[in-house]
Amino acid sequence: AALAAADPEASLIAFAHGTERVVFAVRQRLRPDAVAVVGRLKRRGIAVEILSGDRPSAVAPVARALGIAESRAGVTPAEKIARIEDLKRAGRKVLMVGDGLNDAPALAAADVSLSPVTAVHLTQAAADAVFLGDRLAPVADALALSAKARRVMRGNLWLAVVYNAVAVPVAVLGFVTPLIAALAMSGSSVLVTLNALRARHLPEVR
Repeated sequence: AALAAADPEASLIAFAHGTERVVFAVRQRLRPDAVAVVGRLKRRGIAVEILSGDRPSAVAPVARALGIAESRAGVTPAEKIARIEDLKRAGRKVLMVGDGLNDAPALAAADVSLSPVTAVHLTQAAADAVFLGDRLAPVADALALSAKARRVMRGNLWLAVVYNAVAVPVAVLGFVTPLIAALAMSGSSVLVTLNALRARHLPEVR
């Protein structure tokens, strides 16, 4: 009781052997870059929520430290799935990140899901991708990369539309020889490839 009163945010683990009693107070520790990653996600306009099966006294300080306004404690796996389904019905795309065994059903229910390599095997199997290390930066990096890939794909689509709109009528009317047509086709492939390589230099919101 004294330990709980001194540190209400800690989890207490008790061991007993005969007349001896040992109690440990365990506190949760945020991943090193958790605050920075949440900030990056917010600047991209992404709403961040915490769905945890832990008790409110443990979840609330984590939410405050991360600057997350929406947090739910004592949530069961079924309730996590229900929350995800509510968001999807509202037209939202849901990315779920989890490492606990009870996160596996929610990871499977989300549109996209990520799990750290430190998670249990069942949770990793339920996720769409697994990231290495003890940092959360790969979560924000994956979203930034997907946004870049979408921009490049749209650019390549427009390049293909413009190319075919010009090249096909010219070829049909017989204004180009087969050799020129072959060179033009190869040139279009090179152009699309160069545009795809441009993704590494595209800026991202941080």
